[in-house]
Amino acid sequence: MAKKIESAYKKRVDGRAFDELRPIKAKVGVIPSADGSAMYQSGKTRAIAVVRGPRTLHPKHMENPQRGVLRVTYQMMAFSVWDRIKPGTSRRSQEIGKVSEWALGEIVDLDAFPNSVVDVIIQIPQADAGTRVAGINAAVMALAQAGVPMKEMISAIAVGKMDKTLVVDVNKEEEDFEEGEGPTDVPIAITSKSNEIALLQLDGKMSIPELKELIKMAKVACKKINDIQTKALKEPGKEITG
Repeated sequence: MAKKIESAYKKRVDGRAFDELRPIKAKVGVIPSADGSAMYQSGKTRAIAVVRGPRTLHPKHMENPQRGVLRVTYQMMAFSVWDRIKPGTSRRSQEIGKVSEWALGEIVDLDAFPNSVVDVIIQIPQADAGTRVAGINAAVMALAQAGVPMKEMISAIAVGKMDKTLVVDVNKEEEDFEEGEGPTDVPIAITSKSNEIALLQLDGKMSIPELKELIKMAKVACKKINDIQTKALKEPGKEITG
């Protein structure tokens, strides 16, 4: 259960329990022409990931004879939120693409494809917070479908603190929460077998005990997400819900 500390924030806006995930949908093989593709949706946030490769890396001088290269591109589509996003690459999308690349780089076996590149393209057609973790969840399934060698999978979730209450799977209203101590958003990615942290970012303030509790909550949530990812991979083309 989520840890509550004398907070006025007694109930979530959408009625969920503090440790409850939003409804999840996952599907593998959504883009037939891709080497691998997947969709992951949490509540109203939807991510689509496409994988191309491994393939020869160009230009040649960028090739590495010892290991391959992983490139991740992340982009929110223009009408993914109420306020239309300016087309093109933004600083935020570049930052999220890079941290997603780091997280996925923890599990992709780059030594298995020297002189080659794997491109992962993440698109967000609909956003209600948690877009980077949704993108990572979709990307892992797409990589697995493409047959890219991986040491294990990862699952990701955005946990946080609303005033003094710890919550799992933050939505947009909670991300913008301004009462009391305000919001703290913590995107976390956990490996499926070793149960290690592949990504942890913290936007806001919290104590060490609170962060430790949130990590525990994130690990429980990521286990549920991994179960759904695994089911989707076993049944390509079928939408799995949870």
